[in-house]
Amino acid sequence: MTTSASSTRRKGGRAPAPAGHRCTECGWTSVKWVGRCGGCQAWGTVSEIDGAPAGRTRPAGNVARPARPIGEVDATAAQATSTGVPEFDRVLGGGLVKGAVALVTGEPGIGKSTLLLDVAARAARLGQTVLYVTGEESAAQVRLRAERIDAVADNLYLAAESDLGTVLAQIDRLSPDLFVLDSVQTISSTEVEGAAGNVSQVREVAAAVIGAAKERDLSTLLVGHVTKDGGIAGPRVLEHLVDVVVQFEGDRHTRLRLVRAVKNRYGPTDEVGCFDLGERGILGLTDPSGLFLSSRDMEVPGTSVTVTLEGRRPLVCEVQALLSKAGGGSPRRTTSGLDNSRIAMVLAVLDKHVRMPVGECDCYVSTVGGVRLTEPASDLATAMAMASSLADRPIPRGTVVIGEVGLAGELRPTAGVARRLAEAGRLGFTQALVPAGSVEAGDMPRGLQVHQVQRLADAVRGLIGSGR
Repeated sequence: MTTSASSTRRKGGRAPAPAGHRCTECGWTSVKWVGRCGGCQAWGTVSEIDGAPAGRTRPAGNVARPARPIGEVDATAAQATSTGVPEFDRVLGGGLVKGAVALVTGEPGIGKSTLLLDVAARAARLGQTVLYVTGEESAAQVRLRAERIDAVADNLYLAAESDLGTVLAQIDRLSPDLFVLDSVQTISSTEVEGAAGNVSQVREVAAAVIGAAKERDLSTLLVGHVTKDGGIAGPRVLEHLVDVVVQFEGDRHTRLRLVRAVKNRYGPTDEVGCFDLGERGILGLTDPSGLFLSSRDMEVPGTSVTVTLEGRRPLVCEVQALLSKAGGGSPRRTTSGLDNSRIAMVLAVLDKHVRMPVGECDCYVSTVGGVRLTEPASDLATAMAMASSLADRPIPRGTVVIGEVGLAGELRPTAGVARRLAEAGRLGFTQALVPAGSVEAGDMPRGLQVHQVQRLADAVRGLIGSGR
């Protein structure tokens, strides 16, 4: 075998390329088989492939667009154009840039197709030619949804295709200003082996669509599936190829939907768009705080209000707690919208440093409106709601509490307190409780009385009292 290979090289031929192995999840390659992928660390996803072809790229004979000094490049070509949906524009950094490709991901049924159909219709009404290609539904099904959400427009063209060549032909024939593909995992190319959605197909489809978008200065929106772990399905190279990655989040049992940018080459990644998904479609919420508050006309024990930051956007949220004497056995700990470990920590601090007998009670803690609070700044609101329920004394109306609770019973300053207080003052709150040293006198909003305390015990005594 060695002699044969040597004679082949002496005759000017090329030895056959050795077989390799590739991960079906992320595309990582290896010469030999391994049980665990070296890229995504997944087990059992590496399979054998044919030898990789030799490089075939040759230098171009003539350069069509020679390099220019950076000062002579026209920056106006990269200005964003509004999609007609202000909340979506907020996340994108002002709108869609010509030639930019945005990948919109999220769980099935979360509202991705509804949002993009609404964006397509609004862009069509603004005079743009829009091509919407669906690979998951028939054209009639999309038309029914468009009628339900009032997204029927003259310049909105619809096609149900699953072949990549046909999709590119539709783009060539129509020459649209905006292209929407739902979804990238349902399109396949006849030039690539495998079913739609595998690594090779997704890579080929994404590369072809992105190439067409860059060549034609075509704004493109791609819908991407997610795996059961919440990651974007397909190779990781898909996220690197696109310009913007937008994550669609929300609970199926609530109407609230949050859209945040995971990657954005043209704007910030700390903006969040809020939407209300209802029977008539999806609507942007410029002031979503009302969804996270119950009635503020009456004082009820066991409730407290805080301000959380979603990116750079402050949202006023309400935490509700119910503590009751345990009937026997181990006390129950049930949470909704909050982290279980932080709830357990707050209960321990209340028991140790505030001398409240919470260890003998069943504890139920929830947020209003389905919002999820994950930042430590909501610790104080959780503790005050628990203390209010146990003491059966309501927190004074118009009070907002912000702060992180330490294991020693101290209150720690959190980021963005001035921005949070400004939002609370705008919504009519009259007093706030924050950790000591977290806000300067000049940052306090007019009409909002701010109390700064150092320890959780002082906060409980100041707002609720010493007990029942």
